[in-house]
Amino acid sequence: MRQLIDRCLETVLGGGEISREDALSLFEAEGPDLVDLMAAANRIRHHFRGDAIHLCSIVNAKSGSCSEDCGFCSQSAHFDTGIPEYGFIGDDEIVAGARRAIQDGSKALGLVAAWRGLKRGPTLDRVLGAIRHLASQGGILADASLGIIEEPGIAHDLKAAGLHTYNHNLETSRRHFPKVCGTHDYDERVRTLEHLRAAGIRRCSGGIFGMGEAVEDRVDLALELRRLEVEVVPLNFLNPMEGTPLEGQEPISPMEVLKTIAVMRFLLPRQEIMIAGGREVNLRDLQPMMFIAGASATMAGAYLTTGGRKAEDDWRMIRDLGLDPGIPPQAPPARRAPSKAGAPTLPVLSAQDLA
Repeated sequence: MRQLIDRCLETVLGGGEISREDALSLFEAEGPDLVDLMAAANRIRHHFRGDAIHLCSIVNAKSGSCSEDCGFCSQSAHFDTGIPEYGFIGDDEIVAGARRAIQDGSKALGLVAAWRGLKRGPTLDRVLGAIRHLASQGGILADASLGIIEEPGIAHDLKAAGLHTYNHNLETSRRHFPKVCGTHDYDERVRTLEHLRAAGIRRCSGGIFGMGEAVEDRVDLALELRRLEVEVVPLNFLNPMEGTPLEGQEPISPMEVLKTIAVMRFLLPRQEIMIAGGREVNLRDLQPMMFIAGASATMAGAYLTTGGRKAEDDWRMIRDLGLDPGIPPQAPPARRAPSKAGAPTLPVLSAQDLA
């Protein structure tokens, strides 16, 4: 195993790509070999990404009643999960979300909507106006996760409105996807990423691990993302939500999470690899090790239906590793103003909460 790790490391640092077979073999690392695998992934991260850790946040711009049946998602109308439901938020709430994200040290704020996707009409007009408003705030980039894009021209409209990055996860491999979602297919997600690329929009696409997939599915997802040349890869680890079809799924172990991150770094050496949903539940006390295993970014703040870490705890964790969170050391803890009575709260989400 040590010889395999060294050979793969040399290949990647030399600008090459490891094969599917080698990636599957790396998943066999255990014990001291797994520590060696993480150390090698850390070297790859440092070589291609440096020591700066990117933080971003996502605000729930429209919650619940989604028409899609993604088995992991608490926002689907197909499942009884009891989450809050409300329509697209107003500009004042977007500005408040941007301020909270900046306080948390995030460089970008993503507007997330629970629906199938974007089509021409009043809803698209409202979304474009919201993106223009967010992009005009200064101090933070305008990102979004708004579902499937069927018409290429809509991607160009998003770009013209000032959108920086669009999140649309493939979630898992093509083979495993029908076991997760039945209301749309894998190719619709792939085409969305292709439309975004043609429009010049930075693409954020990854998956959720721990949904009953095999190791082969994890590798095949990474290979598809490599083929599509996406720029940011969020890695989510299932936090089973009550009321969803996956509520009884056993979370994967901390060491399996770290192994998955490390192999993804070998397969995607130049990409921003972001650890998002489920890190607290699945990594527990080993959260700092996600960066040693090759991650270069994470989400800041709380999630949609579960609590997250305090932003200042994440800053300290990153600094303790000798990495740079991009936050001045003297920065005060983030302050959150209480919500107005009757107004929807604006929690920061993980990509796991999205369809």
